[in-house]
Amino acid sequence: MRVLITGAAGMIGRKLIARLTADGSLAGKKLTELVLHDIVAPEAQGTPAIRVQAHTGDLAEAGAADALAASRPDVIFHLAGIVSGEAEANFDLGYRVNVDGTRALFEAVRQSGITPRVVFTSSIAVFGAPFPEVIPDEFHLTPMTSYGAQKMIGEALLADYTRKGFFDGIGIRLPTICVRPGKPNKAASGFFSGIIREPLNGQRAVLPVPRSVVHTHASPSAAVGFLVHAAGLDGDRVGPRRNLSMPGVAVSVGEQIAALREVAGERFVGLIDEVPDPTVWAIVQNWPTRFAATRARDLGFTAESRFEDIIRTYVKEELGGRIPS
Repeated sequence: MRVLITGAAGMIGRKLIARLTADGSLAGKKLTELVLHDIVAPEAQGTPAIRVQAHTGDLAEAGAADALAASRPDVIFHLAGIVSGEAEANFDLGYRVNVDGTRALFEAVRQSGITPRVVFTSSIAVFGAPFPEVIPDEFHLTPMTSYGAQKMIGEALLADYTRKGFFDGIGIRLPTICVRPGKPNKAASGFFSGIIREPLNGQRAVLPVPRSVVHTHASPSAAVGFLVHAAGLDGDRVGPRRNLSMPGVAVSVGEQIAALREVAGERFVGLIDEVPDPTVWAIVQNWPTRFAATRARDLGFTAESRFEDIIRTYVKEELGGRIPS
């Protein structure tokens, strides 16, 4: 089996590569080749059984997607994208990467004549206020940001190309992935990870929104699990509505901080500085809070049930299993 991963140099891409390499298989089939693409060089080592080839460049550039489709992948994980804050700040770049790049990839697959499973990472940003207390699977899409609009367009393209039989697509609406390792990115949601990650690394963190803000989270490991599970799902079970809201842990920022206190102790909570940011708040206040995710759960998608478990996953995977002394 050949697998293509766009956005392979990103955090989720790197963790997905590590999972696939360790498993050596996907959807019950032996993995023989990983084809990786990103705007910067993806880093991955093959194994005696798995060949790796890497491509760099702009997916929206003429011919870039055609070269990837020419590898004739059986499964495509389309992770490439500009994050929420950057897409809002740079309108042209957001549409080029999140829409033009996606359309170029889908069209290259259509022209190639292959019919792979395509797993597309969408976002809960496709939804817009006003929200019910719990958002059902049938809730309308009314994005309140450019990023959300771009992801909604990607979902529509995925559904239509699947309906026409050009490929077999599944879109997964990721909750906010937390705790993200490494340095902060330009996502408006970055503070959700920052108020946990920075204190656990002995650094001060800024909280730009009220503690009452409620949001849904899943760990990077859960996100990779979503992707792997989606790759092997029976399309007939999914049905014509190909875009699914993923499960996660819905907590307030205050509950996040309480979970940090429970797992690590009060001194880490003391490293959080509450500094309101009107720009971030203008984006975050229009985000959804809790999701039923009934269809996804019925199809076997799983995530953590407690935010404390998300923190412990970060400690295990990124801090060697030890809370810093």
